[in-house]
Amino acid sequence: MEEHNFELVDVEYVKEGTNWYLRVFIDKKGGITIDDCELVSKSLEKTLDKEDPIKNSYILEVSSPGLDRPLKKDSDFERYKGRIVDIKLYKAFNKKKEYSGELIGLKDNIVYIIDEDGNELSFNRNDIAIIRLAILF
Repeated sequence: MEEHNFELVDVEYVKEGTNWYLRVFIDKKGGITIDDCELVSKSLEKTLDKEDPIKNSYILEVSSPGLDRPLKKDSDFERYKGRIVDIKLYKAFNKKKEYSGELIGLKDNIVYIIDEDGNELSFNRNDIAIIRLAILF
């Protein structure tokens, strides 16, 4: 993947119904095309078939993380500074579990946003179930 400048965003291995899915989310500067997904899928299939790390059968899916991509890596918080994010917490804070606002950044494992009322809020990264880029209409 590195030779094509793809970034591995996330990997999921989940069971849905009777099928197992190995989902690989990739990104690159300028965005991902269907040809990129096909290239990575074929490359991964060869490696996975050779190494055989997953013994049961599964469906391999390769895609972009989407417009509402989750922020996982420290570099994501720098890359998307200034963008609107949606945050879901494990436990309620001020009687709410969901927040939205402009991403200010990440420092010392604390995520900072400015909410729609202009208040600066901070959340310990360990308290965040998921943080995603917001889709604005």
